[in-house]
Amino acid sequence: MQTTEFDSIMAISPADWDALNPTRYPGLLHGFLASLECSGSVGEGTGWQPQYVVVHDAQGLAGAMVLYLKTHSYGEYVFDWAWADAYARHGLNYYPKAVTAVPFTPATGPRLLCRPDLSPAMISAAIVNHLQTTRWPDLSSWHILFPDEDSSDALRAHAPLERHGVQFHWHNAGFQSFDEHLACFTSKRRKEVRRERRRVSEQGIVLTRYRGDELTDARLDVLYQCYQMTYALRGQRGYLTREFFAQLRTRAPDAFVFALAYRGDTPIAMSFCLQDAKTLYGRYWGALEAVDCLHFEACFHQWIDYAIETGRGTFDPGAQGEHKIARGFSPVRTRSLHWIAEPRFRDAIAAFLARERHHIAAYLADCSEHTPFRALSTDDPLEVD
Repeated sequence: MQTTEFDSIMAISPADWDALNPTRYPGLLHGFLASLECSGSVGEGTGWQPQYVVVHDAQGLAGAMVLYLKTHSYGEYVFDWAWADAYARHGLNYYPKAVTAVPFTPATGPRLLCRPDLSPAMISAAIVNHLQTTRWPDLSSWHILFPDEDSSDALRAHAPLERHGVQFHWHNAGFQSFDEHLACFTSKRRKEVRRERRRVSEQGIVLTRYRGDELTDARLDVLYQCYQMTYALRGQRGYLTREFFAQLRTRAPDAFVFALAYRGDTPIAMSFCLQDAKTLYGRYWGALEAVDCLHFEACFHQWIDYAIETGRGTFDPGAQGEHKIARGFSPVRTRSLHWIAEPRFRDAIAAFLARERHHIAAYLADCSEHTPFRALSTDDPLEVD
């Protein structure tokens, strides 16, 4: 096997790369990565310098992994600022570090791509052996963010420190309609959701969902303005450029859907999701004016509707948000894996993570006690609202 490293996804054949991603996980599609790179959302001057590590054998591309060389910790959603501060207080450099992740995307998925006839452990060993000689001597650490179970199993031996977090995901129990989804709620919670949806329509707001190939220039202008508004309210600027969305609609239109909220003919808000065949990933939202309950409708209820209509089993709406529980989302554990070069910091971080995992487990259990779902039995008819 031969391992090669590229600093541009454009040097790799789209067909060969995507053949390693048969589920078409959107964050690792060639078109998604190319859109990030060609739009300037990652690369020179962003603190996200991409490196694409690929493994070849006699049959061609055997496996791959995306690596970013980072000079900061923005846009990762697994927060290690305290680790960087501890390094600085001891006169050591935490940056540059290496991150294996989908930029600005706290969504669990594959982090190691592997041809189906090969062992992920073998591919991971080949990649890490290459990185140990070419990259690790100059880096403080390596962080694998939001890996799925298969990637975790293959990479844990190389990044043995495990960190847990909690997100809130919606799971499709074979629902045929939104009302059937609500039928699992207690009467109180069901009425609250219906009130939220009714409140939006009472204010004259109508939402329309669109496919990726329906992102016209006019819709893109609104979408991007709304995207930036969310960050502007916090005195920041969004990580993604307008050109990213323009590139994505050409390079990977099937990888996303979006919705616009209209007052009359005027769009005033948007929500944007990535998708593959099984999972919907809520990513961005923004509004040009404040409308009561619009966030819940645009970000949650609309996309649960869509997931039911399209038969998707999971809706992952993104990071944080205990308010999602009352709207039908259940707590799930997320993970990240870490390799720390400096032994003293490695031991201290390992001890911290052990304590943190204990608290995360308790928080997960507590959240599980507050879901809106009613207890059902065979002789428990649905009460009338």
